[in-house]
Amino acid sequence: MAEKKVLAVDDSATIRTSISFVLKQAGYEVVEAIDGVDGLDKAKADKFNLVITDINMPNMDGIEMIKQLRGTEGYKFIPIIALTTENQDTKMQEGKAAGATGWIVKPFTSEKLLAIVKKIIG
Repeated sequence: MAEKKVLAVDDSATIRTSISFVLKQAGYEVVEAIDGVDGLDKAKADKFNLVITDINMPNMDGIEMIKQLRGTEGYKFIPIIALTTENQDTKMQEGKAAGATGWIVKPFTSEKLLAIVKKIIG
């Protein structure tokens, strides 16, 4: 079976690096994007099993990227995890309404991230 591909979208290089490190260690292929615009371009150019995105980013935020991804061919049912410092219900509702599958609040542990990814895409 081919490696599962994960798109990690975050404007923080530190967060992207830690997501990549944890998931690559577990055997996933990870592609990084620096914001929603970059994430959307990379998602359209390739096929991913899972998208992990920050919410607060420059150029295009995670909510807008999720909305656009959901309207993109092949991404209607791909799981999208919102990774954010936002833990208010309103933001979570907004994320869910946009099409987010789940929510991880920062700071997160590598164990928690890996457990969620494994649960979602195996």
